[in-house]
Amino acid sequence: MRKLVTAGIAACLVPTALWAEVVRFDIVERVPAFAGRSFGDVGSYERITARATIALDPADDRNAIITDLALAPRTAEGKVEATADVVILRPADPAYGNGTLLLDVPNRGRKLAPQLFDDSAQPGANQAQAADDAGIGFLHRNGYTMVWVGWQADIPSKPGQMALSAPIIKGVTGPAREEYVFDNTTNPARATLTWPAAEPANLAVTVRAAWADARQAPSGLTARLVDPTTVEIARPDGFDAGALYEITYTARDPMPLGMGYAAVRDVISFLRRDTSAANPLLNGLHPSVSRAIGFGVSQSGRFLRDFLYLGFNQDMQGRLVFDGLMPHVGGTRRMATNVRFGQPGRNPRHPQDPAWQADLFPFTYATLTDPISGRTDGLLRRCSLTATCPKVMQTDSEHEWWASHASLLVTDLEGNHLDLPDNVRAYMIAGTPHFAEANDTMHAGVPAMALPQNPMHAGAPMRALLTDLDSWIRDGVRPPASRVPMRAHGTLVPAEGAVRTDIPGLPYAARYTQAAVSDQSVLPPKKIGQYPVFVPKADADGMAIAGVHMIALAVPRATYTAWNPRARGFGPTALYPLQGAVVPFAPTEAARKEANDPRPSVAERYADDDAYLAAVRREAARQVAERLLLAADAERSTAAAGQGKLAKLAP
Repeated sequence: MRKLVTAGIAACLVPTALWAEVVRFDIVERVPAFAGRSFGDVGSYERITARATIALDPADDRNAIITDLALAPRTAEGKVEATADVVILRPADPAYGNGTLLLDVPNRGRKLAPQLFDDSAQPGANQAQAADDAGIGFLHRNGYTMVWVGWQADIPSKPGQMALSAPIIKGVTGPAREEYVFDNTTNPARATLTWPAAEPANLAVTVRAAWADARQAPSGLTARLVDPTTVEIARPDGFDAGALYEITYTARDPMPLGMGYAAVRDVISFLRRDTSAANPLLNGLHPSVSRAIGFGVSQSGRFLRDFLYLGFNQDMQGRLVFDGLMPHVGGTRRMATNVRFGQPGRNPRHPQDPAWQADLFPFTYATLTDPISGRTDGLLRRCSLTATCPKVMQTDSEHEWWASHASLLVTDLEGNHLDLPDNVRAYMIAGTPHFAEANDTMHAGVPAMALPQNPMHAGAPMRALLTDLDSWIRDGVRPPASRVPMRAHGTLVPAEGAVRTDIPGLPYAARYTQAAVSDQSVLPPKKIGQYPVFVPKADADGMAIAGVHMIALAVPRATYTAWNPRARGFGPTALYPLQGAVVPFAPTEAARKEANDPRPSVAERYADDDAYLAAVRREAARQVAERLLLAADAERSTAAAGQGKLAKLAP
């Protein structure tokens, strides 16, 4: 025993090189989090703010996939360096943690996991200072170690915005293209370019009422540079506030944006496995975490799909980076990041380009052959070759099935039913918009939106699914079967006829985002084909049949959709981005008949408030049994129903 203790002390005193490509890990601040609030048996948390410097060898095959890395400035050792912002929330006593590291990939530099899992509100969700910043404290009570790593190099690092400082490649120029929908009639209008313009003379602008229309350059439409990254567009009469403007220009000074994937890979491997004193997660001789889950919302969910596809779930020693991935509301998109003059912040929405570089084959996890290009590929193809595939739980709001061609997750490229691989689960949270705040209620939205805004927040099912994913990784307990619309079930159908058209106040016009293929080598790109896209089939109330139904939808008092048309004067032939709609049921049979509403009224569905509450309790018990709802959320939902707040309708 004396020999073992002496050897352990000696090991602590021997300097150890930092892990893999992390060459420096500088802690900027280490303070108590949430004003010392305690979370059950786990206790209090601390917040660690740091800067991690990575150094990549461009010749290594695991780095060589990063576009333009070989052109970037190098250190004396021949490496390319970048520095990432890092924030960690960990139990103050690591012995009470659950051993799982949860990476929340920053969305445009922001932390979104606290808003989704903990019902936290901004700006506190990004600060973790006041006790209320932890919201309901779900992640903390369960002992997760939460990590954020700045990966986006085209945004600045500043308070409330995490980023990656990457090298600039001077002297390189190339074509770039941006799209803008202003939703106002200010003239002239200003917009920000992702990259500095190299040649003002090459700046060009076109306009069209909708994506399917031909590009136009009418008299009076002009664009000029105010500075290298600001363009001013003078607009002619004849186009409404929702018109689509396209700018093409010659850009300069790119950065190897793909280093963001390597930053996440290397920092997570360092925190999981480095045993030097530099690792802030070290607990004795070993790190306090033994598992890692990668989670990301929207842009960040697309980041994780690309991270997996490009092979970054293999670290520099050939090991798994993440045991599980949970991309949320990414649909079947990836990112325009690992390309020269990429645009990580750009997300093509319904009135915009459906063939942008974020929307390229492959779309799903299984390996398929693209009938247009002839390529054979899949999101799991690279990790399958290195035995580094994680367990994947993809979660989407229903909005992604209308706006981000999520049907391509479970169909082949000719529109036939496709089974997911055994290590992948997919769940559609029915009747939800892209993202909503926990305290949202039904409201009129914005002038450009035709219908009242859907307030449904997906926190409750997401907490259950994260718990299921952690159990799958930790104990091998298989999660619930996928809950998504499928062709084989008859719940994934062509848009025409998917939703009834006779519900008052709910105009359905079969609008959705297509999946097109364009030749990106020419500017503007030339469309060369498209894939079939399907949408969820609705029930008699106008709500999706398939998917995970939150209690407010399973025991409804309104119709909740994941789509919301644009209002007249704001491009009414398109969907408003990211939002859904809500149309309450009539209160009585008489009111229903007067409005010619085919949906049964509230009074026809529930004899009284007690009957409604009893139906909520039954549904909550069923969902808990199916592991789609936690017991604590069942209690919250039942209490909200008793207070008349579950449906989140306007008073």
